[in-house]
Amino acid sequence: MEKQIVFGDFDTILNEGHIWKIGGFKLADGSFWEYREPNATVIVRNGILYVRAPLSRQNNQIQILDNAKHMYYSVEEVVVPEEGEISFELDIRARTQNTVPNDLYDGYVSLNLLDFSTGGALDFFAGNDKYASVYAVLPFPGVTVPETDKTRFFCIFKEDTNFNKGEFNTYKITYNRANDEVVFYLNGEEVRRERNVPIKFNKFTIALGIMTEKDLTPAGSVSVHGQTVIAEYSPVTVTIKE
Repeated sequence: MEKQIVFGDFDTILNEGHIWKIGGFKLADGSFWEYREPNATVIVRNGILYVRAPLSRQNNQIQILDNAKHMYYSVEEVVVPEEGEISFELDIRARTQNTVPNDLYDGYVSLNLLDFSTGGALDFFAGNDKYASVYAVLPFPGVTVPETDKTRFFCIFKEDTNFNKGEFNTYKITYNRANDEVVFYLNGEEVRRERNVPIKFNKFTIALGIMTEKDLTPAGSVSVHGQTVIAEYSPVTVTIKE
């Protein structure tokens, strides 16, 4: 049995909490850290979500809060089938201004599949001249990550430059829970396969983001220096095969 769900309806993007909402995390003090750039320009045209964001948001204490600058979460979580596979596919165009050449992590556009029941994440990151697939278990604020006798937290990036720079590319991530396997596709071609995934993903929040990935220093954040990131996203097609 196969079914598809499309997460789009970007014309409702200002009606936060309907289909999409601004991402972020509730903190221990009860406040909420929003992934929202105050001067972002948002345009919805021909079904495509366009976001242009001059980067300004920083967090000097928590790496995960510093990384994402502007991000939308799907309101609905997508439950992973026990058998079969689930895939997420969309088109992304990424362009940046004033980012360091050949440094993807100075500013990029992201697709993030986030499992807040385990801390798991499967991502694609796209910049001006490079893209990366990402496979991780992360210490998200307020999320309990299962104990293990192996490495509990990790984030494995795999970068490549073989894509259509400055143009739309098709990104697809497929997960098979029974086989503990993740496959990443770019423009219909397999670019990465992870076997023996050490956790079971249960459900995914789809996130569309503008991010950096710069390690905090003893002086705090160094992730913002006048960059602008321009992101364009098509609707996300979710296919579930059971």
